[in-house]
Amino acid sequence: MNDRALARGPAMPRAVWALGFVSLGMDVSSEMIHGLLPAFMTTVLLANPLVIGAVEGLAEATSLIVKVFSGALSDRMQRRKVWALVGYGLAAASKPFIATAGSVAMLTGARFADRVGKGLRGAPRDALLTEVTPPEIRGAAFGLRQSLDTVGAVLGPLIAMGLMVLWAGDFRKVFWVAALPAGLAVVILWLGVKEPPVDGKKATRPLEWRRPGTMGKAFWLVVALGALITLARFSEAFLLLAGQARGLPVAATPLILVGLNLVYTLTAYPAGKRADRGDKNRLLVTGMAVLVLGALLVGWIDRWWGLALGVVLWGLHLGLTQGLLAAMVAETAPPDARGTAFGLFHFVSGIGMLVSNVLAGWLWKSAGPRATFTAGAAFALATLLWMAATQKSRRREGGSDPRTPRRVDGAPS
Repeated sequence: MNDRALARGPAMPRAVWALGFVSLGMDVSSEMIHGLLPAFMTTVLLANPLVIGAVEGLAEATSLIVKVFSGALSDRMQRRKVWALVGYGLAAASKPFIATAGSVAMLTGARFADRVGKGLRGAPRDALLTEVTPPEIRGAAFGLRQSLDTVGAVLGPLIAMGLMVLWAGDFRKVFWVAALPAGLAVVILWLGVKEPPVDGKKATRPLEWRRPGTMGKAFWLVVALGALITLARFSEAFLLLAGQARGLPVAATPLILVGLNLVYTLTAYPAGKRADRGDKNRLLVTGMAVLVLGALLVGWIDRWWGLALGVVLWGLHLGLTQGLLAAMVAETAPPDARGTAFGLFHFVSGIGMLVSNVLAGWLWKSAGPRATFTAGAAFALATLLWMAATQKSRRREGGSDPRTPRRVDGAPS
């Protein structure tokens, strides 16, 4: 190996690329549906914003809560891939039921199954990615997977828009087509990802009640941060509703997700690489600051440019924070309980997601869009203040730089 290759560091493992393309295919499918779902619910199923918020909150919270058990069981069995396959398979199988839903109750059931699948796959997939990636490039690996995931999130709404025009606004036909890339994602995972061999260590007992208490303070600070961020950032469905409120045609509303996810795609991988160089705290602060500004623009500027700029800033926030949070969980969790760690992180975030979406829907229904986005900005600002207070407290106690992850035993990682 030459000096230039050494300077670049380890190559990105093939399994990381495969997991990225799995995420890409599933996100094409999910975003083809997600980009049209609020309009489908309001125009076909006649649901109001509070119902939409409750359905989205329940769906996402279910996904995140299920991750506790899938992550813990993958630690117990030391099998990541099988749980990821079950999760992706269930999500793929749910798509036809979304296409045939004739009521809010039926749609909620299909979304519930879809999100259970997401919950089953998420923590084992993240733990698997951690295990196949050298520690010095994990931030970049999570950023790469997130970027490919978001490429799918850009392509999905574009495909949905084209099909809506082609089929004169037939939501259900578009939802049927969305099942195809989901099935392809399952095949890629099955054939393209090889699980690393078990190292021979005795499996932990991650489902014991005493286990969370051994995760360490640094890990729980990351969990608290993730929960606060989910309170501030409710479902993108409310951005789509904001577009409809400004007169955007139903077939064009997926453009909002295209713009958001394009910015997300362009920023997630560079942000992950920068995080590997030790800029985690600065990236998080920047990410929350742009969310404050983005929410205020969408809520208070009624012109189209206010929505457009707000969507760009929302996407920038996601790119700066999402892969970074996953990398922080990986760095602060015990190596033998990473599945449990990701599950606990997603469980607490799921509670925040449910509260956030129900509150957003209630505010929209009772006081209008401005109140919804103002509340989001207020939660984001509160998160910034909490981060500043936590950092100041650790410095006063003589602790290390809070940007440096610490292992459970307190030694620098």
